Amino acid sequence: MGDLAVGARSGTGEPEEPAGRGETSRPATSSVHQSPAQSQAGAQAQRSAPASPSDTSDALDTSAGDEVSGGMKKAKKPRAFWKELPILIGIALLLALLIKTFLVQAFSIPSDSMQDTLQRGDRVLVDKLTPWFGSKPQRGEVVVFHDPGGWLNETPTPEPNPVQKVLSFIGLMPSAEEKDLIKRVIAVGGDTVECHGTGPVKVNGKALKEDSYVFPGATPCGDRAFGPIHVPKGRIWVMGDHRDDSLDSRYHQNLKGNGTVSEDEVVGRAFTIAWPINRWATLPVPDTFDQPGINKAMAAAPAALGLAGAVPLVMWRRRRLTGTRNPR
Repeated sequence: MGDLAVGARSGTGEPEEPAGRGETSRPATSSVHQSPAQSQAGAQAQRSAPASPSDTSDALDTSAGDEVSGGMKKAKKPRAFWKELPILIGIALLLALLIKTFLVQAFSIPSDSMQDTLQRGDRVLVDKLTPWFGSKPQRGEVVVFHDPGGWLNETPTPEPNPVQKVLSFIGLMPSAEEKDLIKRVIAVGGDTVECHGTGPVKVNGKALKEDSYVFPGATPCGDRAFGPIHVPKGRIWVMGDHRDDSLDSRYHQNLKGNGTVSEDEVVGRAFTIAWPINRWATLPVPDTFDQPGINKAMAAAPAALGLAGAVPLVMWRRRRLTGTRNPR
């Protein structure tokens, strides 16, 4: 009886080891023998079992940290303003140069020859765009043009400082050294212009009413009567609004072009007074240049050409009809 094993597990022939002999007792499940099929099913169940809340939290925290660190790596730090400033200045200067070259340029009035329309020191804006599309100077417009040669020999040109030269080059300041003039177009190519005694100025036989722009007290001819003068094609006849203080076409009839200016020398039309602010105004064409009949001479030319071309056509048609009616 003393050799009888007590507490033996059913289904096994091994005695249960008593606890407390220096070895930690194994869990009951570890001592249970399972069949191969049961072991495989248990492994699958363990793999398919959902993770514990702590495991899920750890996984989320880790992925969130990876996303934040990745976002910080991808985000670019904005460039400092002082690094952007040179680029902005360069673009602004380039745009100013393009505008000055092709669109609009500022000019400063250096004399009293266009009073009262323009005063000395006024800044005007000149349209340089429309000439690129074939626009030609029209009667009554105020235009800026290069010295045709010999007009400014008596007038000293001020010497600008380096800063003025740079600002003038890019169009941020009116040109100080270019030899340009500003006058009003009185007649264009194909016109006949004249003025005798105290006036008025006549264009193609039509008298101009110049009270709205000629300097008060000045006579239309000033002190220099002229004409009749036929203005060649591609040229213009110009006069200042202050007829007693303007060395215009009247005073250069001894030069090439007989006082007229080539259209190629015209920079553009002055269309507004931009400075000073209290002098701001547009520079429209006076109504007198729109009066009926002033374009009569030019309008007659197309009619004459049309008539000259129609005569041969009519004669050819008559001969053809005559030949049809009287066959030989």
